[in-house]
Amino acid sequence: MVLRNFGLGNFGLGNFGLGTAIGILALAHPFSGAALERVELRLVGLDDADLARSIRGASTLNSLEKSPATPTRDVVAAARGDYARIVETLYAQGYYSAVVNILIDGQEAARMDPFREPAAIGTVQITVDPGPPFTLGRARVAPLAGSNPPVEDFRPGAPALATVVRDAARTALGDWREEGHAKAEITDQDIAARHPQAQLDVDVRIAPGPKVRFGDVDVAGKTDVRAPRVRQIAGIPRGEDFATSEVEKAASRLRKTGTFQSVQVTEAETVNPDGTLDMEITVIDRKPRRIGGGVEFSSFDGLSLSGFWLHRNIFGGAERLRIGADINQIGLEAEGIDYELSFRLEKRAVYGPDTLFYADGGLSYLDEPDFLERKARLTFGVSREFDQFLTGELGVGVSYSEVTDRFATPETTRTLQLLKLPAALAYDRRDDPLDATSGYYIRADVTPFYETVEGQPGARMTLDARMYWAFGAEERTVSATRLQLGKLVGPEARNAPPGMLFYSGGGGTVRGQPYQSLDATHDDGSSVGGRAFAGLSSELRFGVTDKIGLVAFADAGYIGPDGFDEGETHAGAGLGLRYKTPVGPIRVDLAAPVSGDTGDGLQFYIGIGQAF
Repeated sequence: MVLRNFGLGNFGLGNFGLGTAIGILALAHPFSGAALERVELRLVGLDDADLARSIRGASTLNSLEKSPATPTRDVVAAARGDYARIVETLYAQGYYSAVVNILIDGQEAARMDPFREPAAIGTVQITVDPGPPFTLGRARVAPLAGSNPPVEDFRPGAPALATVVRDAARTALGDWREEGHAKAEITDQDIAARHPQAQLDVDVRIAPGPKVRFGDVDVAGKTDVRAPRVRQIAGIPRGEDFATSEVEKAASRLRKTGTFQSVQVTEAETVNPDGTLDMEITVIDRKPRRIGGGVEFSSFDGLSLSGFWLHRNIFGGAERLRIGADINQIGLEAEGIDYELSFRLEKRAVYGPDTLFYADGGLSYLDEPDFLERKARLTFGVSREFDQFLTGELGVGVSYSEVTDRFATPETTRTLQLLKLPAALAYDRRDDPLDATSGYYIRADVTPFYETVEGQPGARMTLDARMYWAFGAEERTVSATRLQLGKLVGPEARNAPPGMLFYSGGGGTVRGQPYQSLDATHDDGSSVGGRAFAGLSSELRFGVTDKIGLVAFADAGYIGPDGFDEGETHAGAGLGLRYKTPVGPIRVDLAAPVSGDTGDGLQFYIGIGQAF
């Protein structure tokens, strides 16, 4: 039996030559009642490795090679199903005159009696003649919501890929729905293959239906979040024109709360007499409480322990409260242990559906070579998502700290009281924030402040820019680059809040150099943090398997007493290992100094997530 002249929904039967056959899959096994010992693919007449790979991937018979004990009835069933699977693969790449033969011991699989399975199977052969690649002849989807074609490659003369035809119809339908015609539908489609010309004619008709507006929004599901808050967070604009983008944004806003395990936003079957369309939001809550922790270790930074307690719906409005504790620099001889207890409360949709109110505060004790600081802080702020990539933040904060300056002789203690106005903009085009392989990320922060005890104004500014690019075989190699810049204006270094100064060295800046080992020498002879910072990091990430990767990296850092012209630099380089997990890659890095006099010897880092 030979299958040929397939349409998009039907196929006919007939006899056709095999002169341009692209390949033969030969599968053999001993006569044992089980099947399929070896699979071979041989291209004949057409050298198209991508097409052969696609056919191999679509064939269930091919996958049975790994299961030599497969019963013969399952081999016959797989062969029958492979006709459609292979033809669908050919359609996707524009081949509509395909001839497919599947012979089981010389007999066409489609003609075998399904109720009389063979006792044993010796050889299975799959022969495919794809015929010529088709181009689009007539290509029409009408009417359109706009003047542009639904898909750029949907035009006469372009390759007649089934995926392009499907995407053109879906896109045109989606355009009408985005324009408010929620009940737009395809009413007719005429798709015909003209074999002598190797052309595919496509004519799809769309009925836009009436333009509608958003109506009432009902809330259903298993949730302890109050229904008005669900509607407020979703932000569906009742009374405004329907748009699928608004429906998608509503679902995304609800998911971003982290409160819900499942979110569905659906529309009513019928339009109301007043031209409105009711919506239903169905949500299922996650478990409200969660605890977690983390461990990182570096031979120079010491051991870091962290833990947190999280409540996802503490007041019944999808508010998120996180209380955390961190202990750092455990086991270091030159520095004492740092402690921090912090909290962060978030509430979405306070000033609009795309806003988030937050309160952030904490108590900390920092034991560093240059200073000892006891600090309490509290910040209130709001962030807004301007679109899916751009986010802004603005806040107001206060802090109180007692700082012992260890560089002074004798040691002096001073009190600092700061009023701050932190602001930030972030633009994120990464494909995956936890393990990016393409895109870029830019974040700019500026924090004007006023120190009330000495009456000193100032501002701290930082920039963090990252870029990712995948290349090579199957894009398994990733180039990652990071640039960091920082500048403090206002108070002199010895009078500035220690947390506003810059240091370099350690896992977040220069691996291979001790933590915060590079500071600046100022005009008064003191060596403390600098007022200017620049850092550059580069990584090559090699995917060895789907789970395991290797990394080669180099980092460099600069600290200046005032600007970017009179400072000092250091650098480090090394190799790393990555193991991917659902929560991010486990990271192991081994690094050593390559320039500067702030460190020597090897150091290693263990943590979760990429270095940047």
